[in-house]
Amino acid sequence: ASKPSTTGTTLQRTLEGMEGRGYPSYKDLMGAAWDMEGCDGCKVYFDRVQGDPYAPPSWIRVRMPSANAGFPDEFVSRSRVRNIALCDFVARVLSDMLRGGTGTDWTKTVSGGGWGGSKGGDITVDTPGQYVVPRTSIVCTSQWIEARLTLSLPARGRSVEGYRAAEIIGGLMDVAKRSLRYAALDKAALKAHILSVEDQESARSQLEGLGLVAFVADGSVLPRKSGVDERPMTKKDDPNLVTFESPPSMSVEIEVPNRGVLTGMGIRRGITMIVGGGFHGKSTILQALQVGVYNKVDGDGREFVVCDERAVKIRSEDGRWVGCADISPFINNLPFSRDTSAFSTGDASGSTSQAANIVEALELGATAMLIDEDTCATNFMIRDAPMVELVAPEKEPITPFIKRVRPLFEDCGVSTIMVIGGSGDFFPVADTVVCMERYRATDVTEQAHAVASKHGRVVPEPVPFPKAP
Repeated sequence: ASKPSTTGTTLQRTLEGMEGRGYPSYKDLMGAAWDMEGCDGCKVYFDRVQGDPYAPPSWIRVRMPSANAGFPDEFVSRSRVRNIALCDFVARVLSDMLRGGTGTDWTKTVSGGGWGGSKGGDITVDTPGQYVVPRTSIVCTSQWIEARLTLSLPARGRSVEGYRAAEIIGGLMDVAKRSLRYAALDKAALKAHILSVEDQESARSQLEGLGLVAFVADGSVLPRKSGVDERPMTKKDDPNLVTFESPPSMSVEIEVPNRGVLTGMGIRRGITMIVGGGFHGKSTILQALQVGVYNKVDGDGREFVVCDERAVKIRSEDGRWVGCADISPFINNLPFSRDTSAFSTGDASGSTSQAANIVEALELGATAMLIDEDTCATNFMIRDAPMVELVAPEKEPITPFIKRVRPLFEDCGVSTIMVIGGSGDFFPVADTVVCMERYRATDVTEQAHAVASKHGRVVPEPVPFPKAP
């Protein structure tokens, strides 16, 4: 890294004076704030100082007064969502600069050039991914903006490297002046980021009033670069990339304050099935919906794939611990008269874990469930006629989900969105059936009901869902 421009502050001179002393001398930095002269009124706080070079890094804060930071009040105080988006943007810029970037494009991987080094010297801040959520790494109030970071204080052996520590603090202050001040940031990019997040929050808040459980905007990019990279797929990654378009019969409009009217697929409250062949996009759309409870960074491609904020993804989790869960709506009559109204186990089976996941979600007030057949326990979901004939119902402890899914909505108001690829038994209970073919969505509700009728599939006798006490 190049030499920092910030030099000669009281803190830096103090660090230089510690050169060669025992590592515990760094503890003297804790206590009152350090005024950073010539740094726009910044103060540095050492909240926790590591005991030796190999211990977890120290906690520091850099605080700049609002008068010097200069962020508009409309971004800081008008609404909580704007404040969250502002802090998120600043955290991205700060993180990118600490890693040697320019702070203008944090979607690129940065290598080298940052203010860090071997055996101490690394400065890090909690780096956001694709989601804009409340964080404590950057806090902005009407009085000040504050960055909260970790710093591995440098050492040679177990002695203080004071001159290097002073240089690292200088680099940190240079970065602070370029990331914590409104005048130093890309104002257009900051405003676009904040307004995009505000629009996403507005779209999500309108779902209930429109009778929707989810909305997928036309033009959304649902696929990701890879299973370990949440960034959007591009035409460069795959020339066959298909952006989302709503079936005409499901198209709705949502008006948001900044972008105006959005059109897309509205998934209505009730029971929705997503069907289609393998590798045609069923799970891709469900994966986009399951993170629809979060706001995304501008340019993610899924900004306006929004979901009921109380939606929960449900799956089986073999081996999970369950404590005092009432799974009796789904599982009872266990061998040896084992009680399922307060069920506990340290090694749940696929079906009991899925039942526990559902009842725990309901206890927390979930109003929608997202389920992918691929990650479910088959015996929990359905029981076909030959199996019922072979294993009598009175000998089967599980009430399959197919008998509960309709009462869950009618008795408890809980909607379900399910990806189904292997069983058409759910067709009769579905209000809407969407078919994904080559990543394009089609409304096939009428055809699905006709196919179910042709093959003698009928709505199973519903089992009323017990109301919570």
